[in-house]
Amino acid sequence: MKCQNCFKAATLHITEVLGEQSFEELHLCEECAQKYLREPPVEPGISARDSSADLVGIGEAEEIPEETADISQQKCDICGMKFVEFRNSGRLGCPHDYKAFQAELIPLLESIHGHTRHSGKTPRRLPRKKATQQEVSRLRRDLLQAVNKEDYETAGRIRDQIRRLEELSTQ
Repeated sequence: MKCQNCFKAATLHITEVLGEQSFEELHLCEECAQKYLREPPVEPGISARDSSADLVGIGEAEEIPEETADISQQKCDICGMKFVEFRNSGRLGCPHDYKAFQAELIPLLESIHGHTRHSGKTPRRLPRKKATQQEVSRLRRDLLQAVNKEDYETAGRIRDQIRRLEELSTQ
């Protein structure tokens, strides 16, 4: 996740309690967090986000869309979990939360994992036989595609590769 002020990596995540049912989240890098912690907002009506832009010298704070300003109050229709509860616990309440909080989860997943789609893992010591079987399966698919395209030269090379791999696996 990126800092809300300077777009470096955010290392400090602050949930500011503005009222009984009102929360605001700040995501700041180390430098901006130090400035924020040294000079918190002095006027009770000013939110932390409005004053934090001035702390780092950006100038006037951007107008925050109503939808973004009330992220912490979004909740899942199925389980009733609020986004702020997810941020505090790190756990979603039900599978439907992925859809309910999709706009907030996608950037979070991209910043943490680099992708939004799970690709799985393979063991480090994958047996050669298993790896060979996977390669033969892939080559057979390629062979079918080459035959369907009537590319017989490529199909012949692929057929020879399959034979070599099968001979190696039987030895």
